[in-house]
Amino acid sequence: MKIHRIKECLQVSEADLSGSAFDDVNFSGCSFHNVNFSGASFDDLNMSGWRVTNVNLAGLKIAKANLAGASISEGRLDGMTIDGILVSDLLAAYHARKKDETSA
Repeated sequence: MKIHRIKECLQVSEADLSGSAFDDVNFSGCSFHNVNFSGASFDDLNMSGWRVTNVNLAGLKIAKANLAGASISEGRLDGMTIDGILVSDLLAAYHARKKDETSA
């Protein structure tokens, strides 16, 4: 099915849209629940203001991203790296330094 230059609000449930392609599409204000995005690819997106909760991001690769103001909490960080450095090592060094500062 081709949808071109249409402005519609779609209610989609129990559907298989695998293999679909979206280009120059406005998804602002949309909500996604119980959706399988595995293997999906995203490029040249405005994701400002996104909230992501209860998701499996294992194997996620982020490159050339503006993460200003981004926040990660209550996440499993095993094997996660930033510029090739394990986040667990960065956090351990940070906490050790904070401990040294408070005991000095």
